[in-house]
Amino acid sequence: MKDLEASPRGAADVLDVIVVGGGFGGMCATYTFREMGLNIQCFEAGSDLGGVWFWNRYPGARVDLPSIDYSFSFAPEIEQEWTWSEEFAAQPELLKYIDFVATRLDLRKHFRFNTRITGARWDEASGLWHVSTDKGDTLRTRYCVMATGPLSVQKTPDIAGYGRFKGESYLSGSWPHEPVSYAGKRVGIIGVGSTGIQCVQEVGRQAGELFVFQRTPSFTMPMRNQKLSADYVADVKRNYAGLRAAARASTVGGLRPQSSRAFYSVTPQTRRQLLEDAWKLGGLCILGTFSDLMTNQEANDYVADFLREKISDVVKDPVTAEKLKPRGYPVFARRACLDTGYYETYNLPNVHLMDCLEDPILEITEKGIRLESGEVELDMIIFATGYDGLTGALMAFDVQGRDGLRLKDKWQEGPRSFLGVAVAGFPNFFMTVGPNGPSALANIIRINENDVALIARAIRHMDENGLTAMEPRQEAEDAWMEAIRAAAGRTLLSKAKTWYVGANVQGKSQGLTMFTGGFAKYAEACEDAAKDGFHAFRFEPARALAAE
Repeated sequence: MKDLEASPRGAADVLDVIVVGGGFGGMCATYTFREMGLNIQCFEAGSDLGGVWFWNRYPGARVDLPSIDYSFSFAPEIEQEWTWSEEFAAQPELLKYIDFVATRLDLRKHFRFNTRITGARWDEASGLWHVSTDKGDTLRTRYCVMATGPLSVQKTPDIAGYGRFKGESYLSGSWPHEPVSYAGKRVGIIGVGSTGIQCVQEVGRQAGELFVFQRTPSFTMPMRNQKLSADYVADVKRNYAGLRAAARASTVGGLRPQSSRAFYSVTPQTRRQLLEDAWKLGGLCILGTFSDLMTNQEANDYVADFLREKISDVVKDPVTAEKLKPRGYPVFARRACLDTGYYETYNLPNVHLMDCLEDPILEITEKGIRLESGEVELDMIIFATGYDGLTGALMAFDVQGRDGLRLKDKWQEGPRSFLGVAVAGFPNFFMTVGPNGPSALANIIRINENDVALIARAIRHMDENGLTAMEPRQEAEDAWMEAIRAAAGRTLLSKAKTWYVGANVQGKSQGLTMFTGGFAKYAEACEDAAKDGFHAFRFEPARALAAE
């Protein structure tokens, strides 16, 4: 391990902050803490920065938020120097942006790549975290910041025979860096969430034959992506400050169109026209058409019926169209998906929809996939089977807080934290986009920036007041979890079996543990927690550093 400069605690081998994760959250944290003059060390399991966009190189990978919104705001020079080419950037352009930011701000020098954290243990005597890596190192640090993201641990397909297939096999979340050819091949794709939809529309146009193994169909809407004109980009750059302010003040933490219009406040004719207009505009416009879409079941049913009609308008075979129509859960209770010709793909003669609710998958075989009706022989299988969302990365290694309390044990019945940022019983342990924040329900970059700013503010408070340890008061954590429960009870989001509620991982505790009150209210809660000397936290005064 290389020599480290002396930390404010006076010990040469003690770091101020360890940051885990090299995605958007980790990059923001690295820049922020470095500019504070802190002694930092950052870790990333991949060979470069990018987080989910480093790993997700599957065909058709593309962001589903406007590029100008899905970008950093903490460095105004980056906003002015970088130019997006499309309204919804594809994965290669996102990686180019990440590379541009990392190079421009010189972030890579703070990272150890190809390195995983295997354990983190709070040492009461010294008031430090002891953090171990898969390279055999153990480092000591004042603070741990987990910028591991809500979707960073792939879920191993829970299908009998997984690993038996002798042909080409790919997980969407660990796609090879080399090009993959589909020409003339019989390809199977398992999963039709956001990733599966993006894969299908790309692979279907290239493969010899494509078999889509669908379990639960998703609602998806046309993205209607477009190139950005020079004049528009210039307008955005002149107005970035106002756009960022508007995003932070919104429910979704972004620039997606939203309305205060309740469903029954307009006539039936107007409702239909509003939805038709939103459909033509594309993107997530439909999601913002009515303010009570996720609280009014009748409004939700109406919008769901509208979207199901659109499937019949596009898909020529009525039997296939019916199988593609989601039913049994509220629209947008599963992740809202965007596509470019997804339903049109099923009109191609080489694309076949396999309804696995009607004809379940029994096992993966050496030659392909066996259904109840028989075996489908394949040359390639793509598993778009999702992630162990929200808690997966933090449960993947051993975290021990006060008195040996393990995070796995505390979270056995579901994650509990204060603001999704800190956990009672785990001093100086922080998360960005943690499981009890807005997470997947708001712009993840705005959440990361908000959380990093709160953590930075907490560290300054500690240093300015000679404090050594801080953690949420138990009553503050309990009150926040009650606020999450109360907000969840007012939404339709929990009425679908999704990764939002842990339903996609066998044995995982079930329940909606994201804050559904919106980004603006979440940011207000964070601000309130920091008032009056961080009244929601308890502290310990500084003490002498214990000897090894």
